Amino acid sequence: MSALLETYAAFPFVLDHGRGDRVYDEDGSEYLDWYGGHCVTATGHSHPRVVAAIAEQAGRLLFYSAAARLRIREQAANALMSFVAGSGMSRVFFCNSGAEANENALKLAIKQTGRSGLLSFDGGWHGRTTLALAVTDDPKITDPYASVLPQSQRLPFADLAALERFDFSTVAAVIVEPIQSMSGIRCASPAWFARLRELTAAAGTWLIFDEIQTGVGRLGTPTAAEFHGVRPDALTLAKGLASGVPVGATLLSAERAAAVQSGDLGSTFGGGPLAMAALVATLQVIQEEELASHARDIGARLKQSLPGSAVTSVLGEGLLLGLRTAGPAAALKRHLFERRLLVGGSSDPQVLRLMPCLNVSEDAISALELAISQFQG
Repeated sequence: MSALLETYAAFPFVLDHGRGDRVYDEDGSEYLDWYGGHCVTATGHSHPRVVAAIAEQAGRLLFYSAAARLRIREQAANALMSFVAGSGMSRVFFCNSGAEANENALKLAIKQTGRSGLLSFDGGWHGRTTLALAVTDDPKITDPYASVLPQSQRLPFADLAALERFDFSTVAAVIVEPIQSMSGIRCASPAWFARLRELTAAAGTWLIFDEIQTGVGRLGTPTAAEFHGVRPDALTLAKGLASGVPVGATLLSAERAAAVQSGDLGSTFGGGPLAMAALVATLQVIQEEELASHARDIGARLKQSLPGSAVTSVLGEGLLLGLRTAGPAAALKRHLFERRLLVGGSSDPQVLRLMPCLNVSEDAISALELAISQFQG
């Protein structure tokens, strides 16, 4: 009997190892991984260059906190800023997860603006720490703590008229996922994002892009900020940033970074050498293997090839995609699992999510296309 506290519904097999876009159970059965460990395995499972970078760093220095300067941490920061140069970000603070990255951005916005209110959007999902939970639209995890969560307001997502009616001077920050993933791959227009930026800038309100899932090349560009041509005040990354080694990053514009004071943020394990080595290797692989453009091309292909009787439309961009089904998506999910293709669900009962590695292979793509074409549900 396992001593683990069971809080997740797990796959009905024990995972043993993975290579590229597939994983294997203890019996040696192979599964094509279109779930990506929940949008994490950006360069595929155990990419040789990432594995080598981690092993080399582990043999040199396994850990030291921010009490010491580390060349690998500085290298990682510079590599990341170069990678996202088009987003307008200037400095980065490393932590351990997406929730922490969002928490840090929200804390800084409150401190620098002197305001206490926060704004998010219907369907948004930002994490389980206190401030992140306050701006998350998921009653099953927020309602038990409603009495202690900070003040937060919510607007309809992608609704331009709602933006025009809101007084942004009443809030410290607006946080938004450029594509809402958990709620079913919901998108907004570039015009909506541009107007949101105009209104928040005029009110002195922070605009935070939660790019935990949309970042690191997944949409075909380094960040969704670049995809939409919008420069937020802060941008958060995690998930695929180090190919599966836990890391989070809070990125700030030059203006917002200049106002940060010593002690405003802290993390014992944030920026640890193993994570930094994995991050540097991950970005190198994405750039040198041109994985962002691959993600864009495969996303465009699947939008053309998958719609049919079972899938009515393909939502999203790049390799953050939603399959809208004619009936309950659970039936298609079971069909794909029976053919050993792993996909993700969402809070929309008619949308499955595809979040594979950015170097997903041709045979995995063909297998997905064939399996969906064979669905008779």
